[in-house]
Amino acid sequence: MEGESVTLNPDVNTINELRWSFIHNNKKILIAIIDRQNEKRPVYDDVLGGRFKDRLKLYQTGSLIITNTRTTDSGEYSVTGEQKEKPFSIFNLTVYARLPVPVISHSSQNSSSSSSSSQQNCSLLCSVVNVGDVTLSWYKGNSSFSSISVSDLSRSLSLHLECLDDFYSCVVNNPIRNHTTHLNTELCQTCAGHHIHCCGFTEAVIRLAGSVLVGVAAVAVLVYDIRSSRFLQKRNEQVSPSNSD
Repeated sequence: MEGESVTLNPDVNTINELRWSFIHNNKKILIAIIDRQNEKRPVYDDVLGGRFKDRLKLYQTGSLIITNTRTTDSGEYSVTGEQKEKPFSIFNLTVYARLPVPVISHSSQNSSSSSSSSQQNCSLLCSVVNVGDVTLSWYKGNSSFSSISVSDLSRSLSLHLECLDDFYSCVVNNPIRNHTTHLNTELCQTCAGHHIHCCGFTEAVIRLAGSVLVGVAAVAVLVYDIRSSRFLQKRNEQVSPSNSD
């Protein structure tokens, strides 16, 4: 990931002189030399306009360390001997940009029906900005059901989600990292001008509990009315004979 350090270890301990090169536009650019015989380890971090400035270290073992990596460090690195023969080792390095945290917000999409009348669909929008080589996905539980990818940098991605009634999250990932944003149920509210309601699991449980309480109260009132009617009827039957005398 961008900002981390990486060690390229050629594991060549028997060669007196090693040369590290970075391949740029199909040309080898010398960036470091290790001379074990004279105990010298110069680095050339001012090449390519200072791209590697103060970020290269070379160990006596021949390992090259690149600190505070950047996406521009991505590419091919090779290790050759003094005579620049066939490389002993070749490293293909890819540095991925830092991942932003996905943002979930409300979104209204206009769509046209078969009758050509304009209609708004209630939906949520998950988005990330300034990303490259990532995939943005909607998850329901642990299963991905919608995703979109981009390979080049400085792009923005967004995915819509129609009204929902379950546990959802939005995930952005590259081959080595991921960030997840879980849907806040407070975002699930009645869409203006629509009868559709977006509600999460918590709200659904509250609604169900409310319905049960109302039902229990109605049954209690009915039972009370029945018992009261029977009591009055029985009392009248007992009082009627004495009145006739």
